[in-house]
Amino acid sequence: MTSVGTVASKDSTTAPRARRRRSDALSGRLRTVGMYMLSIAIGVGVWQLVAMRYGSALVASPAQTLVAAKDLAADGTLLNSVIASSRRILIGWGLGLVVGVPIGLLMGRLTVIRQLLDPYIEFFRFIPPVAFVTLAVVWLGIGEASKVVLIFYTSVFIVTLNTIAGVLSINESKLRAATSLGASRWQILRFIVLPATVPHIVTGARLAMGNSFLTIVSAEIVAAQVGLGALIWTSRNYGRIDWVFVGIITLGILGFVFDRILRVVASRVLRRYGVKL
Repeated sequence: MTSVGTVASKDSTTAPRARRRRSDALSGRLRTVGMYMLSIAIGVGVWQLVAMRYGSALVASPAQTLVAAKDLAADGTLLNSVIASSRRILIGWGLGLVVGVPIGLLMGRLTVIRQLLDPYIEFFRFIPPVAFVTLAVVWLGIGEASKVVLIFYTSVFIVTLNTIAGVLSINESKLRAATSLGASRWQILRFIVLPATVPHIVTGARLAMGNSFLTIVSAEIVAAQVGLGALIWTSRNYGRIDWVFVGIITLGILGFVFDRILRVVASRVLRRYGVKL
């Protein structure tokens, strides 16, 4: 009887705690959404005041931008631009991730590889992708390849450097202990190096994504007929400030969405290693 009563007592206390945790989590999410909405409302209000101060010739108002966005969406220009820019960013960024992570792991683990490649990494990472726009067009043409290569260029060094930093931050005693216990190089890489480096890789991926958005505009301005960068440049030629605002705001929204998706995916990966993003 005592054991049954104890179990019933535990159940009666556990259920309210679980409900309280769910209620706290829900209220926390609602509070976050509320703060986001308040922040957006304040930003739109400031934007409206600036537009009223300087006029539509210099600053398109929120209402004018919304009307322009509807017009561009109606004829398919906005959607085509978003799809074209997103495709280029994702391909170039993905290639930078696929190439940068293995190179970073090799440079972090093997001193010889690091000494051989470090001069090139340190040289090219200080040259902005904009400097290579003309060469990319001359070498690869005005097609998709030139834009993808530029985004790859801006992504791969960031991912590589963050991966190297993650590998070098591992406590050497852990590596020596694993070696003394008979772990192979593959086992050390899989069970020690990679878990410790994943948070740095995620950080590098997020930074590389931001730089990809910086690069896509300059690449599309020079050599693209479709894309958000091309839309901004064409709008400038036609004197449509409202279209320029549509392109800029769409870039910001797209980057925000991409980063949130990346954070959600990364948080699930990091949770396996006990790391919170």
